[in-house]
Amino acid sequence: MNERIKALAELSKTPKTMMVDGVLQSVVTIDAERFAELIVRECVGVVEGGRFLHDQAPTALFAKECSSAIKQHFGVK
Repeated sequence: MNERIKALAELSKTPKTMMVDGVLQSVVTIDAERFAELIVRECVGVVEGGRFLHDQAPTALFAKECSSAIKQHFGVK
């Protein structure tokens, strides 16, 4: 697995208390919604900060439109 994905999964960990075999235990789970949001934000960051933009206005504008469409599609603000 990509190291960046591992880091995002680590950031998505949430401690929870659960009953396991009748014993109250603390467990760490990955918050799937948070993990997905971090991945979407990372993708948007790649589009917005891509080296391929070369500060060309039409390309930069297209990148902003793409990143906005990605965020809207996934409901990320």
